[in-house]
Amino acid sequence: MKLGISSCLLGTMCRYDGGHSRDRFIVNELSNYFEFEAYCPEKLVFPTPRPAIRLVRSNGEVTVRTTNENEDVTNTITDISKELVKKIEDNQLCGFILKSKSPTCGMERVKIYPDKKNGQSENVGVGVFANELKNKFPYLPIEEEGRLGDPWLRENFLMQVFAYKSLHIFLDSKPSFNDLVKFHTSYKYMIYSKSHNYYKELGNIVANHEKESIEIVLEKYKKLFLEAIGQKGTIKNTYNVLLHIYGYFKKVISKEEKDEILESIEDFKNGIIPLIAVIKIIKLYTNKFDIEYLKTQIFLNPYPKDLALRSKVEAYK
Repeated sequence: MKLGISSCLLGTMCRYDGGHSRDRFIVNELSNYFEFEAYCPEKLVFPTPRPAIRLVRSNGEVTVRTTNENEDVTNTITDISKELVKKIEDNQLCGFILKSKSPTCGMERVKIYPDKKNGQSENVGVGVFANELKNKFPYLPIEEEGRLGDPWLRENFLMQVFAYKSLHIFLDSKPSFNDLVKFHTSYKYMIYSKSHNYYKELGNIVANHEKESIEIVLEKYKKLFLEAIGQKGTIKNTYNVLLHIYGYFKKVISKEEKDEILESIEDFKNGIIPLIAVIKIIKLYTNKFDIEYLKTQIFLNPYPKDLALRSKVEAYK
């Protein structure tokens, strides 16, 4: 699996001052699961070190200027960003991690400076390259390294990345309607944990009441599935999923066991224990009673367990 990464986050000394912004989580942990494809628009057109650039609002337009001579380099940065985004199409990326606050790579809240010295700066900008990337690939999982310090955003991003890759592997297999039913069924509870409405809409697409061709149905499903996995999971939705799953055990376990699992689900809801604690109990009963339907649910195994993304209470909001 390939992740696109802003080059400086890997330790490449390509920043304007000749330095880097090496990120430990990316380099030390994600490198065990992903192949990285590095990108830096600025180093392709400017030397390192070089004058810094920034976003400047001038006559209502946002431009890119050098900080030393106030040179307008908007066209240069825009052209190289478009060129890089075209190349990404051939690299089969399943996600992208951008450098925060960068005038080229910042995903949001990039500072826009006023053209006049007495003007007010704004933290509302988007980096030029990041903007081209988001416009070209609206469903590609994209995050900033700074935001990945938040356990909730980290868990949601990596869940989205693995689901994004899984969908494209599935579509490349030339699936039949039966294959689509199996795929959708395996993602039932994951999608439910993100949005009940998306789950219902995807179910209607799979049901294919209009008797459309497999090609049309798959295209509809792809678009809506990618929108669905881009939603952030919530405690409320996840709590509802856990209660649905509990329904598979309640007739075959003792009262004490029922009390234990229901107490764990409530503790998760109240932020006392992390999701992984509940998942471990669910997996125990899934294997004990050999419940095949639950064994296929991606919700219970959305990514390698060594990533430990569900081990923090803060991973769900």
